[in-house]
Amino acid sequence: MGSFGGVSAEEYARFMGRFSTPLAVEFATVGLEGVGAGAHVLDVGCGPGMLTLELVKRLGPSAVSAADPEPAFVEATEELCPGVDVRVAEAEHLPFADGEFAATLAQLVVHFMSDPVRGVTQMGRVTAAGGRVSACVWDHAGDGGPLSTFWRVARRLDDGVRGEAGLSGAAPGQLVDIFRRAGLAHVTQTVVECAVSFRDFAHWWDPFLLGVGPAGRYVATLDRGDVARLEGALRDELGDGAFTVTARAWTAVGTAA
Repeated sequence: MGSFGGVSAEEYARFMGRFSTPLAVEFATVGLEGVGAGAHVLDVGCGPGMLTLELVKRLGPSAVSAADPEPAFVEATEELCPGVDVRVAEAEHLPFADGEFAATLAQLVVHFMSDPVRGVTQMGRVTAAGGRVSACVWDHAGDGGPLSTFWRVARRLDDGVRGEAGLSGAAPGQLVDIFRRAGLAHVTQTVVECAVSFRDFAHWWDPFLLGVGPAGRYVATLDRGDVARLEGALRDELGDGAFTVTARAWTAVGTAA
């Protein structure tokens, strides 16, 4: 599973937490459908704990486990969610027993796995037969992700920008294909959305300077003049007043064998 390159949990939360926190509310509803009280569930690639916290709110800490390859994220999740079993582990090598969980969820993780099929296969392995396996990825390919405006403007200024549209699961049908190749049954695709409001342009822009994720790393490669040029073009696009970003994510749900 890919690394966030030494980014702190606080920096990640400032940049992507503003989107992944409200997304977790919608995604948890999808991932926990049909899961009864007292069931044990797993958050794969938990980051600093946005989805983990939502699962705890619904099921209680003793019912939730989580895993992430970044020790700093594991520590942050442990602090945010006392009582949750959080382990340092990649999705491709989950340190849990076969059939241990009633449901396994992965929010905004599949596209960062070094081997998405293996990672989802592991999710299916640790889920009880007939249990629910769910994952979601931003709609980067369809211009519906939370950073789509950023990448659209960046490409306009720089023909060499790759963006995130090519990441695994970012286009319709890709997550479903990964789930089926991982041996999951009854795989379906849905879409979840969240809306995030910003008080002004700086509120939206400043976290891009933290070096988080592909967008932050791209900004970090630019010299001061190019950063100012990009910032100006984005300001022209979004304005200086309050605005809201509505983002959507593809969701795949399957059943463990």
